[in-house]
Amino acid sequence: MNTSRAEVVVDLDAIAANTAVLRERVGRPLMAVVKADGYGHGLVPAARAVLAGGADALGVAVLEEALALRAAGVTAPLLAWLHTPGTDFAPALEADVEVSVNAEWGLAEVVDAARATGRPARLHLFVDTGLSREGATVADWPGLVAAAARAQAAGEVEVVGLWSHMAYADAPTHPTIGAQVRLFDEAVDLARAAGVDGRRHLANSAATVALPDTWYDMVRPGIALYGLDPLGGDPADHGLTPAMTVRARVALIKRVAAGAGVSYGHTYAPATDTTLALVPVGYADGVPRAAGNRAPVLAGGAQRTIAGRVCMDQFVLDVGDAAVAPGDEVVLWGPGAGGEPTAQQWADAVDTIHYELVTRVGGRFTRRYTGSAGAV
Repeated sequence: MNTSRAEVVVDLDAIAANTAVLRERVGRPLMAVVKADGYGHGLVPAARAVLAGGADALGVAVLEEALALRAAGVTAPLLAWLHTPGTDFAPALEADVEVSVNAEWGLAEVVDAARATGRPARLHLFVDTGLSREGATVADWPGLVAAAARAQAAGEVEVVGLWSHMAYADAPTHPTIGAQVRLFDEAVDLARAAGVDGRRHLANSAATVALPDTWYDMVRPGIALYGLDPLGGDPADHGLTPAMTVRARVALIKRVAAGAGVSYGHTYAPATDTTLALVPVGYADGVPRAAGNRAPVLAGGAQRTIAGRVCMDQFVLDVGDAAVAPGDEVVLWGPGAGGEPTAQQWADAVDTIHYELVTRVGGRFTRRYTGSAGAV
C-alpha cells in the first residue's frame, strides 16, 4: 500500500521513450531542454533519462542548473542561455558548459572569463526574430556578430551555435512563423558573411512536432519530452506518453447536510446530504488556487470537481455516497489511462497551460521515480 501523504510520480522510461520518438521523427541532433528542475520532473533524473532516450545535448536556462548537472556527473554537451550582468562565467567554462549571449556586454563578460581561465568559450549567438524577449534585435545583431568574430579570431571564443526562439509555434499556420524563419535565415547569412557560423537551432517542442521547415541543424524540445502535447491536444497523436502523475491520500471524510458551506467563503454548498473528503495538498504545494470549483480529480472511481476554494494546505471533494475512506488515493492528474484527469484537462479548467502546472507542483509533495532509464 502506498503510504505517502502526497507524491509526484515520474516515469523515467516514458521520458526516454518520448525523447526517442522525437529524435527519430526529426532525424537530426536533439537538444533536450531540462531547465526548471526538468519541467518539474527532476533535473538530474530527467537529464539522464533523455540521454538514455537518445538526446545529443542538454539545454538549461541558468548556469546554476548547468553546474548542478556537471556536479552530478552528467558529461553531455550542455548549453545555458539566461544570464544577468556580473555573471561569473569562469565555472561554466571550466566545466565545459556552452553559453549563449544576446548582447555585446554579455559577450564581453564571457571574453573576460575566457581570458581569466585560459579556456575559450563555446558560444551560441541568440538573435531576436520576433518574440521580443531574449536575443539581439535585428539592429543590434551586426554589432554582436562583429564582436564575436573578433573574439573568435583572438582565440577567446568559438562560435558553435546560431539560434532564436519562436513566438507562435503552437499555432502552426500563424503568419509570424514564416516571418521569423525569414529573419533567422537573414541573421544566419549575415553571421556567415562575417566568418561566424555554428549549428542552427530554432525549433521548440511545438515546432519539433509540427513545423519541419524550422528543424535546421538541431531541434530543441522541452515539454514534449515529458509527454505533454505542446499544441494542447492529445499527446498520443505524437506518440508521446505523459511522465508525471500527481496524487495524494484522503486525510478525512465527513458526512454533511445539504446546504453546508464548504471551505473559505462558502463558494460551494452541496444540494443534498453528502460525504466530503479532505485532500491534504493546497496552493503551497503548487495546486492552483484557481482550481476551486473548476478542476477535476479522480476519487472513489470517478472524476470529481474540487468543491470550494483550494486552501494553502488542503482542498475538499464532494464524493456523494461513494465508498471513500481515509487513506484512499486521489489522483489530480496523470497520463489518463486509468480514468484520471490529465494535465491538459487541468490547464483547460484553470485557464493556464500544462507547462505551468507541472513546473509549479512541488512544495510538500514527495517525488518518486519509476522505470530504469538513465538510472546509475
